[in-house]
Amino acid sequence: MENPKLNLLNDKRNNLIVIVLSIVLVMLAVLFFWQRNLYRKDAVLIRAEKDSIAIELSKMVTGYNSIRSQNDSLNQTISYAQTKVKDLLLEVEQVKNVSYQQITKYRKEVTTLREIMRDYIIQIDSLNLKNQRLMAENLNVKQEVSEVRSVNQQLEEDKKKLEQTVNLASQLEANDLKAGGISAKGKEQTKSNKIEKVKIDFVLSKNQTAKRGAKNIYVRIQRPDQILLMKSEKDVFKFEDMKIPYSAVREVEYEGNDIPVSIYWDNAKESPLIPGKYKVDVFADGKNIGNTAFEVK
Repeated sequence: MENPKLNLLNDKRNNLIVIVLSIVLVMLAVLFFWQRNLYRKDAVLIRAEKDSIAIELSKMVTGYNSIRSQNDSLNQTISYAQTKVKDLLLEVEQVKNVSYQQITKYRKEVTTLREIMRDYIIQIDSLNLKNQRLMAENLNVKQEVSEVRSVNQQLEEDKKKLEQTVNLASQLEANDLKAGGISAKGKEQTKSNKIEKVKIDFVLSKNQTAKRGAKNIYVRIQRPDQILLMKSEKDVFKFEDMKIPYSAVREVEYEGNDIPVSIYWDNAKESPLIPGKYKVDVFADGKNIGNTAFEVK
């Protein structure tokens, strides 16, 4: 005969097992839906990041179309860099299931390509500045054919030196850079006939890897007609592989931390500044570390 107590105990045990299994099943279902929702959110974020990278690469491809020089060899190098951007853009657009690791890799490649593009722009700007200076000098002097050929030969040598890729090592930056005219009493001034000095203020950035010690900070101030403000043609400094003129210079003692710097262009004994927009570039350690502009009325 069956034992009623034993049967009751078995029923309770079976019911308990059913309850436990039901709870486990519910937990597994909740975990499944939670993980699926999390995966969907991650997929949306990754997709948005991928689209952002593609847009940035597309802008870089377009930007390369506007940076061309008169040097065929340099143009070939620029075209090769543009091809690398196009190849990366094609890879990003064609990849289907992209991962966080791939997004990180693409971001690093985009940063490197952007720095390379910026270096080419600086090189071409340097060539244009040198060409403009030579053209201004040639307006006042008639030279023999042999002298013209000598100058052109020197230009070609300078251009070949500029074709080398700029070292992407860490460099200083001029943060919070601003410039403008001031009166004799040191007040901000925009009227041409009242500007006694041009004041350039910035903070030399903190950089633990930069070389410490005495540093010369150079400033170039370019008038609206592209003529450089300068005291003497002998006032030059080394930029990349050539020497270019500067408007003003100041020596600072750099110890790796942020340091506020002010540099002045004294216009008291010069002709009044012409109205228009003035371009200001700051250089340190042979690098362009910042630029800004100001208006003169």
